[in-house]
Amino acid sequence: MKKIYLALILIFVFASSCTLVKTFYYNKADIDDHKIFKYREVKTGEHHEWKLSENYNKNTIPANYVPIILEYETASYLIIHKGEILHEEYWDKYNKDSYTNSFSMSKSFVSLLIGFAIDDGFIKNVNQKAADFLDYFKEGDKANISIKDLLTMSSGLNWKESYGSPFGNTAKSYYGNNIEKVIKKLPPDFEPGKKFAYSSGDTQILAFIIEKATGKSLSDYMSEKLWQPLGAKHIAHWSIDKKDGHEKAFCCFNSNARDFAKIGQFILQNGKWNGKQLLSESYIKESLAPATHLKFGEKTVEFYGYQWWMTKHKGMDVKFARGLYGQYIFIIPDKDLIVVRLGHKRSTSSIKGVPADVLMWLDIAIEMI
Repeated sequence: MKKIYLALILIFVFASSCTLVKTFYYNKADIDDHKIFKYREVKTGEHHEWKLSENYNKNTIPANYVPIILEYETASYLIIHKGEILHEEYWDKYNKDSYTNSFSMSKSFVSLLIGFAIDDGFIKNVNQKAADFLDYFKEGDKANISIKDLLTMSSGLNWKESYGSPFGNTAKSYYGNNIEKVIKKLPPDFEPGKKFAYSSGDTQILAFIIEKATGKSLSDYMSEKLWQPLGAKHIAHWSIDKKDGHEKAFCCFNSNARDFAKIGQFILQNGKWNGKQLLSESYIKESLAPATHLKFGEKTVEFYGYQWWMTKHKGMDVKFARGLYGQYIFIIPDKDLIVVRLGHKRSTSSIKGVPADVLMWLDIAIEMI
């Protein structure tokens, strides 16, 4: 009898929780998850075709890197040098038009949209409080959280960053159907603006602020400010939590390597496209500066800005957007170089505070140019 009661309880729990069902059924997030979620279109306009270098695909990736590329189940690897495609390669079923999930690369896109909202006058500046836009931030310690705190992952909110646990905030937001409910329940954990604590929740709050400030969906604002002006080839799919719901801003911007590369080129050009300044250069530079006012343990934060990662490699500054399974957009100004890598796996070890494969993707491109 006890076993029957236990079985009934388990059935009830699973049946009553869409998040649990999806988490156990799909087992883990995947780069092709755009197929299982509802989405909102990020529309494009006139396509600006990439120019091909005169040396386009004339050289092959050095043989010593190939086994690791295959081991990490790479989908795409793209090199843009001096504004032209120097090399692109695709594996398995993927090609230049394939959709794959950005995962946390989308956090960097949300940061850009905050900059546009400031330029457009919807937001005063990064020091404005989240409470000016979201009523559920107006009381208690949450009232002190600024947009800058959210941009630099220092809100102080207690977010458990885990895709694996079905009970974690990230899994609930990824598989669930009410992201705003998850955000509203977040308790403060420490004083904002003091220390770095990586949180997908901070990005999601930024998205809610953009929605409130502009009166537009995140996808529509992304289309208006970036996807159309940059001449992306394909309509992007931004996964939403339910029909007519909210974009999963912390992840789930689904596009292809060539169109992702346009974001990198836009950053490399300090917010200019076709000679026109789309986003203020000052915001770009501020975004890519390390948040040295924060601490990460005992260390000063040198590796993160406004939702952008940064490192140094072979004496060069490297800025990059980064996703869960080794989704990367690298910007290397010293070489006039953009590198996009998409795939199923990344290194689980770190070198110089970044996943070890980061250095490999950079080294391949540097050798090939």
